[in-house]
Amino acid sequence: MEKMRLGDIAQLINGDRGKNYPSQSDIAQKGEIPFVNAGHLNGKGIDFKEMNYISEEKYNKLNSGKFQKDDILYCLRGSLGKKAIVSSNINGAIASSLVIIRPDPAKVSGEYLMFALDSPAIREQLVKANNGSSQPNLSATSVREYRVELPELSLQEEVVEKLEKVISIIDGRKQEVQLLDDLIRARFVEMFGDARENPNGYTRVPFIDIVEYMGDIGSNGANKVVVDHLDMKDEEDYAMMVRFTNFTKNDFADDVKYISKEAYDFFKKSQIFGGELIICKIGSAGQNYVMPYLNRPVSLGLNQIMVRIKDNILMPYLYQYLHTDYGEFLISGCINGAVTKTITKTELKKIPVMLPPIELQNQFADFVRAVDKSKVAIQKALDKTQMLFDSLMQEYFG
Repeated sequence: MEKMRLGDIAQLINGDRGKNYPSQSDIAQKGEIPFVNAGHLNGKGIDFKEMNYISEEKYNKLNSGKFQKDDILYCLRGSLGKKAIVSSNINGAIASSLVIIRPDPAKVSGEYLMFALDSPAIREQLVKANNGSSQPNLSATSVREYRVELPELSLQEEVVEKLEKVISIIDGRKQEVQLLDDLIRARFVEMFGDARENPNGYTRVPFIDIVEYMGDIGSNGANKVVVDHLDMKDEEDYAMMVRFTNFTKNDFADDVKYISKEAYDFFKKSQIFGGELIICKIGSAGQNYVMPYLNRPVSLGLNQIMVRIKDNILMPYLYQYLHTDYGEFLISGCINGAVTKTITKTELKKIPVMLPPIELQNQFADFVRAVDKSKVAIQKALDKTQMLFDSLMQEYFG
């Protein structure tokens, strides 16, 4: 299959960067003409929920950066490669952080090009094109040089049809998982009532009263001591050092870091065995997950807090309590920092926890375990479908 230079199958158009570029005072939350930046791109289309707008007068003065139906909007700074296709006839303009990719309809379809821009081959070219400054940055000139696998238009349509069918299956299975999560949330309210209102008058205790042990990597010594013993590596070794990205991606097999037995033994106060509550300390502060059972030595990574609980509370109940609207409100109240969000063990210990009878918690835990079995089956099917999609992307785009 022929590889074509992107600049030969599409026109690339920068946003206006001259004197007519909208100033901050020209941009409003309501108005006439959408003014799109990277935050408005959702990978498929344009998200208008928190759109910026400029006046029609300002729009008419722009010399460049006006998009039209079937254009692809592509991010050049920050979230490199983030994109959206313009699916309707709207007048709009792009911020300087984006570029318009306008496909030549005689050579390539916009839908095919959207998939191509997500392919491993293009991602690899994107990494090479990044100028390596402190902020990730591309130029329209470098994007023009992307090489794209380009079959005939009829074959492009077949590729798009196949990939869209697989995506439809993936989306459907993700929705099934979401519905099961919603079912657990509904069951929680049915059994215990609204966590904020506590209609059954259950005892409330501070978080520290349900904690058997709370620690982090810093529990093993001062920062310098921790750094001196931290030897994370990519190659398989004695123990896995779990990072928060493993939880957010639900990936404990591929994107994994390891440490030696010596390091694992040193970090004895932050060894984890499965079933602990893991809370992010910095950045996505307050986000939390339950540690899976991996049947191997595991050590807690940086910027996380782990919690082992007493026998007066069950983890399925506690996890769901923290993920109610009220639980998330309580956690948000512990977060500090305007730019870099942080949460501390001291603040967490103060969170009030509604404590129903253990018999009711056991009933809820049994329900969660039954639903989780269904989720596991759906997740396996989802993983297989995702593998099929990845395989097709490799086949079609290299």
